[in-house]
Amino acid sequence: MTIRVLFVCLGNICRSPMAEGILRAKAQDAGLELEIDSAATAGWHVGNPPDARAVVASRIKGYNIEDQMSRRFRSDDFETFDYIIAMDEAIRRDIEAKRPAGKSVPIVLMSSFGPDAEDVDVPDPYYTGKFMPVIALLEGYVDGLVAQLLTDRQ
Repeated sequence: MTIRVLFVCLGNICRSPMAEGILRAKAQDAGLELEIDSAATAGWHVGNPPDARAVVASRIKGYNIEDQMSRRFRSDDFETFDYIIAMDEAIRRDIEAKRPAGKSVPIVLMSSFGPDAEDVDVPDPYYTGKFMPVIALLEGYVDGLVAQLLTDRQ
């Protein structure tokens, strides 16, 4: 059975595309069959590729995110995905507000997969330009996610 994972951030041009690219690479290395996507809660960048700075930083780390296109989070994503992962608490609340009645898919913060499993926001590098530290943070969280997915698969 293929597990379906959706990452969500504000514009779907920095954090969630980078998380998607990192998980694609790490899932392949771990032998996990996943369907992975990312989305935005805001529609400013719909149809656009990731931010050029995110593409370059990802490429430096060995991840390819160039073919991704920003899209808006939709209420039918609750039917499509097994995991909906928000980059920060404001995003989690925005997604929760779109939840259709009767849909119980959990919305978790990306940081919940960290070693301390604490609920903290993944900083948005769009405003700071600090893409490499955010990628390093996401790599650690994705490692925790992959470990959980491997455990869940057993």
